[in-house]
Amino acid sequence: MADYMNKTFNGCFSTFDEANTVVFGAPFDGTVSFRPGTRFAPQVMRVESIGVETYSPYQDLDQVEDGKLHDAGDLNIPFGDSAVALQMIEDAADEYIQAGKRTFMIGGEHLVTLPAFKAVLKKYPDLCLIHFDAHTDLREEFLGIPMSHATVIRKIWDEVGDGRIYQFGIRSGAREEFYWAAAGHTTLHKNDFTGLADAITAIGDRPVYFTLDLDVLDPSIMSGTGTTEGGGVTFTELMNAIMMVSKCNLVAADMVELAPHYDQSGVSTAVACKLLREIGLALSVR
Repeated sequence: MADYMNKTFNGCFSTFDEANTVVFGAPFDGTVSFRPGTRFAPQVMRVESIGVETYSPYQDLDQVEDGKLHDAGDLNIPFGDSAVALQMIEDAADEYIQAGKRTFMIGGEHLVTLPAFKAVLKKYPDLCLIHFDAHTDLREEFLGIPMSHATVIRKIWDEVGDGRIYQFGIRSGAREEFYWAAAGHTTLHKNDFTGLADAITAIGDRPVYFTLDLDVLDPSIMSGTGTTEGGGVTFTELMNAIMMVSKCNLVAADMVELAPHYDQSGVSTAVACKLLREIGLALSVR
């Protein structure tokens, strides 16, 4: 069992046929703007997840007894070609969705959200996005490159338009990004989760894709990420917000931007593993 657990996210032991939610890794960090290393997150998390209980006292649910989670492993993403990497992610998500599964992707950098979101959008044309992050990610391009982890939410807006994107915890970005959001293109809340309840009410029964960039957490909690930003939320604040999001019509999720080797203590990875448990349960027990 121990060897099996080291190769699989702890608690994600359902077979593909048994599961209603597929967890898979997208180990890609080809467009990061500062420190690379998020491609190592899924494999490091698999090993470290053995230290996290499968039972959630927050939700009174157990991944093994109550959840229906299957770990499909990591995509074999090549280096050096972002277009190929993004297409591989979209194709994989398509395959799982067509098999009737919900998807929970572990990055990788934040650009991996774009192809996964596009795959889910094909099934749910009225799909909304809830986005927790330190950064706006609303640039049209970064250093001349249109496809970047700094442009991912803007590219999702290109797919869905106004009134479908809700951003929280944002505390870093270019002035024009904040102004563009304030013009009504996204609903952006600075620094924390103020306004989340109103957003959930506005979304109503529409399907939700939830993307969690771990740098929404304060660096004192999450130092293992490529672009740390002071002034983040606490773990308790994040957990409370995730419990609110879990009440939505949640159909897919991802967690991105863990760069485990920048935190030699292992705390950042342990935090990410606990969040994987909570989001996985929120998806699979519905």
